[in-house]
Amino acid sequence: MAHVDAGKTTLSESLMYKTGNLCKLGRVDNGDAFLDPDELEKKRGITIFSHNAKISSPNFEITLLDTPGHIDFASQTIEALSVLDYAILVVSALDGVTGYTKQLWNLLKKYQIPAFIFVNKMDIHEVAKTSILKDLQENLDANCIDFMEKGDKFYENVATTDENLLDKYLNGESIEEDIPKLVAQRKIFPVYFGSALKLDGIDDLLQGLEKWSIEPQYENQLQGRVHKITHDQKGERLTWMKLLGGNLKPKEEINGEKINQIRSYNGEKYDLVNEMNPGQICALVGLTKTYPGQGIGLQDLIDDSLKPVLVYKVETDVDIFECLNALRQLEDEDPLLHVDWVEELQEIHVEIMGEVQREILKQIMKERFNLDVDFVEGNILYKETITNKIEAVGHFEPLRHYSEVHFLLEPGAPNSGLVFENKCDLEVLSKNWQEQIMTALESKTHLGVLTGSPITDMKVTLIGGRGSNVHTVGGDFREATSRGVRQGLMELKSKNAVQLLEPWYEFELEIPQDQVGRALNDIQKMSGKFDAPENLATSTIIKGRAPVSEMISYSENVRNYTHGQGRLQTVFVGYYPCHNKDEIIEKFNYDPMSDLENTPNSVFCSHGAGHTVVWYEVPSHAQYPYTYKW
Repeated sequence: MAHVDAGKTTLSESLMYKTGNLCKLGRVDNGDAFLDPDELEKKRGITIFSHNAKISSPNFEITLLDTPGHIDFASQTIEALSVLDYAILVVSALDGVTGYTKQLWNLLKKYQIPAFIFVNKMDIHEVAKTSILKDLQENLDANCIDFMEKGDKFYENVATTDENLLDKYLNGESIEEDIPKLVAQRKIFPVYFGSALKLDGIDDLLQGLEKWSIEPQYENQLQGRVHKITHDQKGERLTWMKLLGGNLKPKEEINGEKINQIRSYNGEKYDLVNEMNPGQICALVGLTKTYPGQGIGLQDLIDDSLKPVLVYKVETDVDIFECLNALRQLEDEDPLLHVDWVEELQEIHVEIMGEVQREILKQIMKERFNLDVDFVEGNILYKETITNKIEAVGHFEPLRHYSEVHFLLEPGAPNSGLVFENKCDLEVLSKNWQEQIMTALESKTHLGVLTGSPITDMKVTLIGGRGSNVHTVGGDFREATSRGVRQGLMELKSKNAVQLLEPWYEFELEIPQDQVGRALNDIQKMSGKFDAPENLATSTIIKGRAPVSEMISYSENVRNYTHGQGRLQTVFVGYYPCHNKDEIIEKFNYDPMSDLENTPNSVFCSHGAGHTVVWYEVPSHAQYPYTYKW
């Protein structure tokens, strides 16, 4: 894994070539790389889809997953994380540790995956190895250690990373057998240097992988992890799974579905296997309900750290439902591709990561499904949050129905999403009713009241309510729950305690030194923030943050005013307060009172009939004590 153009695929090819698993060394820029077999990858010269390869030698066998480096296809990398034993993080000597490198590093830390580091392109870079190692130690981990160093100095560097190990080393004992354990425990990170294109350093990396890694131990009972979904050229749905325990054969069942075939892939080619053993990653044919991150005999492992930030409308002259079916298939493969059918507009809306993904989607729709489509009117995906807490009340009591709920709405930490908690006493509401309320909370997309955008970074706690043993029926608490959350949001809006959020990029801009003034002026105009510029020999690096809406198309401007010498890298870092909220709110022109599917009003019953009570009068009509202390 690595940032774009660091040389991951070239390194993968070199590892295969050096072990005799590949007869000819392909090149990404020539379009003949073994691990970029897709026509789109050949045309673009980048990895778009993750691919599997086998590396074997007399002493070990590795399944290698080559992942995309472009941020728009990060879902492929995230899917692979769930099945890794080790990662090889590739760092370009030209770029050093980038913002995206740090993001990948944080993901490895989150999943507790041990990592080897290969610094590539050492043949075309003038910076000394010591300088690059310092960059890794300062920006990734202090225990990134040069494993190409020999002799006492190497063992001394390793020993200083662990107190017990240092004592052992100073007592003259060998620490050789302890090193693989330290690597597996992420206490040290082996660093190798070389050039994948020129095969420099490849033998050292291979020897290191063999010597310093530990083969996993597996359970006896059936366990596995789904890491991606694809479709082959005939349209067969493939479930890629790593077996983590037991054995699996064709015609056996997983969750009630029969496996028709088990395929072992090496690049584009595959063999049918009669038995799948622990540690293997294979593609299973015949399963229709699987999804990335799904655990077989294990808990699911779903990562939602990356979110789409752009939404487009599908424009086409062909059958719109044929397009919808094709996009649903692509959505099945890519969890970060969100496809929405808007019934009232008879339109398809697609949420994606960025412009490159949009262009690739157009080509995929044409080449895989023979459908000409365009994705137009790109909009930013905004969100809303709250800045104060309040007790929210929802009541639903038409004739012969009854339910009332009370929630505490509180601001959550930035980029924490929605959190639901139950603090209601069983003497107040029965367990069955509480479960209905919590299910209703978790199953609904809660919209804000400024623009109708999804609510995030908010904690909702169930604190009370009422039901009726005679009149409460299925669905009553679902209605009360929706109305209650919206009632609280309207209360907060009236107190200016609802906030509009927008996605922000973290950026790294490298430009000629005579263009620094222009760049800083541009960043300020984009409402961005930046650190002190860092001067290199002939260029300057500016790092900072800026709204996606302002920076989404800035890379083209950089290319133009630097005559191709500038370089802009962006990484989505989360949602923060919108820089032009008044303008956006006016543009949306959203009326929460007209959104009947998300009404904040409640229904009470009097004189044998139900009647609507407007949201700001609901607390005074509540039949369970309204307890919030102002």
